[in-house]
Amino acid sequence: MRHPDSREEWKDWLPTPVRVMARQSKALGKQLLDVRDTQWARVVMDRETEKFVRSLDCSSMDAVEVAGNKWERFGFRSYRNVYHPQYDLCEKPIDVAAFDIMIAEQVLEHVLWPYRAVRNAIKSLRPGGVFVVTTPFLIPIHEQPFDCSRWSEMGLKQLLVESGFSSGAIVTGSWGNRACVCANFQRWVDWIPWKHSLKNDPKFPVHVWAFARKDRESWSDKL
Repeated sequence: MRHPDSREEWKDWLPTPVRVMARQSKALGKQLLDVRDTQWARVVMDRETEKFVRSLDCSSMDAVEVAGNKWERFGFRSYRNVYHPQYDLCEKPIDVAAFDIMIAEQVLEHVLWPYRAVRNAIKSLRPGGVFVVTTPFLIPIHEQPFDCSRWSEMGLKQLLVESGFSSGAIVTGSWGNRACVCANFQRWVDWIPWKHSLKNDPKFPVHVWAFARKDRESWSDKL
């Protein structure tokens, strides 16, 4: 008889009552330890992006989200999502001048041509439209299907400027600390508030983000 080789195979070998008890015990343990259903690395980034988007007049905005549906129920006038890599932002705009806000979370690191991707994002936005982008920095390689790039705050801002956003219309941010960087060596760690500090150490950014507003007249639309 072949014995199970992996942790997942061992789970399959366990009797159903044992597996049910294990799931219940894990859920109870998470409650007792105050484990949140969010990754430690994402807590501050998620707070800052949501705070920014809530500051906008969402009910009057047509939104598109790349590679997810997190923002579907955020109260936009209309909402659409596309998935990477099935839709490649490097190839063409989703629709030309069709959206007031585009949200691309954890996408740019996976595209082969980030400059082209951002130019197409600009073309998809209406004049005055907003681009919300988040990317990892000190995070392990995770190929979906590729993992190509990392940017610091300055690097991300320069990418956006080179692609057609005005420097003065971009706000950047980042968060991370040494402990969080090390904790993610093996797996994505769920946040435990009493255990995991949200203190920021600028030398160890885990995630970087930017909010950029398209000019009323953008030279990139003419390219």
